[in-house]
Amino acid sequence: MTFNELASSFDTVGQNYEKFRPNYVPELYREIFASCSLNSTSQVLEIGIGTGQATLPFLAIGCQLIAIEPGINLADVCKEKFSNYPNLHLISGKFEDVSLPKESFDLIYSATAFHWIPEVLGYTKVFSLLKKNGIFAQFSNHPDPYIENPELGSELNRLYDKYFYFFWKNKKNKFSGFTEENAKVKAETAKKYGFQDCRYFLFRRIRTFSAKEYVGLLGTYSDHIALKEPIRSEFFSNIEEAINNHGGAIKIRDTLELQLSTKKTLAPGRR
Repeated sequence: MTFNELASSFDTVGQNYEKFRPNYVPELYREIFASCSLNSTSQVLEIGIGTGQATLPFLAIGCQLIAIEPGINLADVCKEKFSNYPNLHLISGKFEDVSLPKESFDLIYSATAFHWIPEVLGYTKVFSLLKKNGIFAQFSNHPDPYIENPELGSELNRLYDKYFYFFWKNKKNKFSGFTEENAKVKAETAKKYGFQDCRYFLFRRIRTFSAKEYVGLLGTYSDHIALKEPIRSEFFSNIEEAINNHGGAIKIRDTLELQLSTKKTLAPGRR
């Protein structure tokens, strides 16, 4: 499966994505709103709205929010979910392809989606779309199913070796928790494209899932969606059985990262 096919796989599981993918913590939004004062006249862009896990706090402020989403089914979920918010304007398409006015947004944000866009194109386009002193906020949730469940984690590792990594014939992307060093690297990346005041924040929480709920969550991850049958069904069934054999619940430790970057200057020729 190609990179683009993986990126588009979420659109096949729209309802489960809405059901199992988490929202973001209030502390994260407080940092964003402290860096960018928003009101009903503010122009905001969301890159990759998905089913709107990150969207409501911005809509509630009353700003004019343009949201880009390539998945038709995901966008349909958002249309129904936010039908009472006339300040939401959905655009169907990829961020890379959508034409938008330069230097017109006070804030651009992307929640667990920006990594699907080629780095140079993504950062360069975001920079060009922001007003002077505009803010770029990208944030992600990184779940760790191992640290809170050491015995169960060993069993999960065995199942991943047997099914997941066997299918992909590659262990180079084997799970490792998100660290502060990872966050520092991402902050430095934004500086390469002209952003200043690049800073990061980390937040943590614990979520608890039943065996069936956790398998439902796994079914919203692109590289799990792409597993072929019967490997996928057998893999998920064994994970569910392993969790039930270890008390019937699994605790996930989430690390949520927020990157904030400021556009201090206009694009070349507009200073």
